[in-house]
Amino acid sequence: MRLSRYFLPVLKETPAEAQIVSHRYMLRAGMIKQASAGIYSWLPLGYKVLRKIEDIIHDEQRRAGHIPMLMPTIQSADLWRESGRYDAYGAEMLRITDRHDRDMLYTPTAEELITDIFRANVSSYRDLPLTMYQIQWKFRDEIRPRFGVMRGREFYMKDGYNFDLTKEDALHAYNRHLVSYLRTYERMGLQAIPMRADSGPIGGDDTHEFLVLAETGESEVFYDSEITELKFGDRAIDYDSVEQCQAVLEEFTSRYARTDETHDEAVFNQVPEARRRTARGIEVGQIFYFGTKYSEAMGATVSDKDGNQVPVHMGSHGIGVSRLLGAIIEASHDDRGIIWPEGVTPFHCGIVNLKTGDAEADAACDKIHAALIALGLDPLYDDTNERAGAKFATMDLIGLPWRITVGPRGLKNGVVELTSRRTGESEELPPEAAVAKIAEIYGVA
Repeated sequence: MRLSRYFLPVLKETPAEAQIVSHRYMLRAGMIKQASAGIYSWLPLGYKVLRKIEDIIHDEQRRAGHIPMLMPTIQSADLWRESGRYDAYGAEMLRITDRHDRDMLYTPTAEELITDIFRANVSSYRDLPLTMYQIQWKFRDEIRPRFGVMRGREFYMKDGYNFDLTKEDALHAYNRHLVSYLRTYERMGLQAIPMRADSGPIGGDDTHEFLVLAETGESEVFYDSEITELKFGDRAIDYDSVEQCQAVLEEFTSRYARTDETHDEAVFNQVPEARRRTARGIEVGQIFYFGTKYSEAMGATVSDKDGNQVPVHMGSHGIGVSRLLGAIIEASHDDRGIIWPEGVTPFHCGIVNLKTGDAEADAACDKIHAALIALGLDPLYDDTNERAGAKFATMDLIGLPWRITVGPRGLKNGVVELTSRRTGESEELPPEAAVAKIAEIYGVA
């Protein structure tokens, strides 16, 4: 992509309404534009990152054996009356009446709808276990939407739902989700700590939130510092193995880590004082086991091995896709702009032509651009006539992890400059070597 042909409406000044780093940089980098309070248009750069995050989630959900689907954003209120949540949910639910005076609602979550799909199509234990998920827009009418996509009213979310014959089977699904979420967040360059949490309106006894530590987090968190040393890494895991998934759960949840809603000072004080930490955290996901709460209320039963009709055990598991984008920026930025981890960057690298119109510089940039595309990479080539300082400022703001700078002076010596956005370190290399290094970083031949 050539910047001269791209839609990137960067702002030099920070909009007055932006209170936190991610909101400021998403507006300034031309990633989003507010349509109304808590509702945003996703402009090309923001949309690219959103899709990168979504692709990683799909990869890890499918790896865990979960099945993608898509449900509507508008639901019938009758399903929610069956579960008892229609009146209990509160003012955050956007209630709608259609032209036939039928009560409808804009989906804040989809436990009722997926349970209705299940009960209409599954009747035997032989069809279990089953986990389906979607990535879909949701709406919760926040009384004070703020902080950009971190606390908007409309948001993009992965929500998954497991159906199992027994509690033991459902808890294995819970553990399986925990493992897949650890992998997902690490691929995005994040450390998301699973913390004992409150179930809220979803309900259930077992629930963990995944929180990214950040000064602007909405939750106060208390944790044992040892947990920040844990990494899932590239270890292989059999998602069908109860023992392996349980071992990961125990590894990542045995140390104290709780939100303020479930914090227990007496238990926390048992952690060695040198390891006790208090911080702020951004919630980026949550997993729930709630047993037969919805299946009993809505008649979602299957016949067991003895022919008895039994309610299925369920759980729901969410990842805030659009919120993750803000969380990544909160965790990875400096005073010049965003610093994207390689796993979610909108473009793999930037190419800056210091003298657009110079035949040699133009030819070298075109060659580098073509070589990266031939490798399956996605570079952003700044071929505009802006001055060099403005080009560098834009690249720093939008946060591409690598930049190749091409200018007549370097080309006379047969080199270009390769710069790391994270460290600021630069090295001079022949153009072919710079391309090869970018290819090596992203693991392409």
